[in-house]
Amino acid sequence: MKVNPIEWNAGELVLLDQRLLPGVVSRLSCRDVEEVARAIEGLAVRGAPAIGIAAAYGVVLASREGIPAVKKAISRLSVTRPTAVNLFWALRRMESLVASLPPGMGPESLQKALLEEAATIHREDMEINLAIGAHGQGLLPPSCTVLTHCNAGALATGGYGTALGIIRAAREAGKQVRVLADETRPVLQGARLTAWELLSEEFDVTVLCDSMAGSAMKRLGVDAVITGADRVAANGDTANKIGTYPLAILARYHHIPFYIAAPMSTIDLSTPTGRDIPIEERPPEEVLGFQGLRSAPDGVKAWNPAFDVTPADLISAIVTERGIIRAPYADNLRRLFEQHDH
Repeated sequence: MKVNPIEWNAGELVLLDQRLLPGVVSRLSCRDVEEVARAIEGLAVRGAPAIGIAAAYGVVLASREGIPAVKKAISRLSVTRPTAVNLFWALRRMESLVASLPPGMGPESLQKALLEEAATIHREDMEINLAIGAHGQGLLPPSCTVLTHCNAGALATGGYGTALGIIRAAREAGKQVRVLADETRPVLQGARLTAWELLSEEFDVTVLCDSMAGSAMKRLGVDAVITGADRVAANGDTANKIGTYPLAILARYHHIPFYIAAPMSTIDLSTPTGRDIPIEERPPEEVLGFQGLRSAPDGVKAWNPAFDVTPADLISAIVTERGIIRAPYADNLRRLFEQHDH
């Protein structure tokens, strides 16, 4: 089954509502920018690349009312998820396009131009994911077990995946890949989304509680850990879903390579180190219960950061659409951008 999380259809943004998976496969239609913003904040659409794509289409929806509405939409969307840098990258592309258009352009022409740019961002993401997969699958042996965290697959992108894109590409290259998917507390993106996505394509996938990862490395055998990223700092420190940092520590102890799969749009050279990455904190209710069923006593507090930061020295390589980057990251990431600029 091909997973298609984001579609533009007859003037509406249609999202696969990831809050309801795996039990219910339902589409959510967004007709204005506020509906898109709430879909992003509420995790109906999630994953850094997918957030950027959805936000770009949200700007298109606002363009029906002219440039002032577009500027207001960009402002609204920019506060939905502070950690995912792809959001700001996509909004800057839309904003730059508006700035380049001739003055006095009517809403219909404005919307057409912005829709073309949003569709380009969407199409490019699929091409980028395929390139990440092609580069990254070479890191995996012919028969392997890969441990992953959260969901960095088709659901988190334009339709192929970053971390899961590498796994897909490895199988397409004839490799035998077994996947261990951390459940990813507190909202279970691994158990609900990664497992659903991989099972639908008949992968060998096993769900683990997050706290089982170290034991799995010791007893089940893990050849690589691969995760996505929401922001990569200039020095290679990487923010990803909470629980990624301890995985990297466990991988180092067990001498297992730890790879980050991320598009160039996730690399933020304006953020010097991981200490400078803003970390979103989400409602405590996500930790104190699940899907309306409370599991903790009334009155107890909860800490709920959505992301953590993995230091660059724990990362074996960062796989991008332009190739595989290794330490020293500060030099090699900068060089990668300089080569592209020229």
